[in-house]
Amino acid sequence: MKSEELQRLTASEPLTLEQEYAMQRSWREDADKCTFIVLDAEKWQAQPGATEESCMVGDVNLFLTDLEDPTLGEIEVMIAEPSSRGKGLGTEAVLAMLSYETSL
Repeated sequence: MKSEELQRLTASEPLTLEQEYAMQRSWREDADKCTFIVLDAEKWQAQPGATEESCMVGDVNLFLTDLEDPTLGEIEVMIAEPSSRGKGLGTEAVLAMLSYETSL
C-alpha cells in the first residue's frame, strides 16, 4: 500500500507496521468481515522456494452489512500488483469467497 495510485483508488492512507498488524488482527477477529489474500500461482510456480508473502498480489474482502441477515453484504476486490491484473485472479477470488460463505 505504498503506491500513491492504490491509496487514491482505495481511499487509504499509509499505515505504520504496528497499525497494519492491528488492522489485520481486527479483520481476523471481527464477525462482520472476512478476508482472503490473493496469491499469483504463476509467481509461486516460477520461483522455487518462494514465500506466500512474495506471491501476494491483492485481497478480496467481504463486509457483512447486517449480522442478522448474512445474505446481505459487500465484496471488495483489490489486485494491487499491476502485472497480475487481467488474469482473472479477482474473479476467481470472488467466486472462492462466495463459495466459502455459502458453505458456512
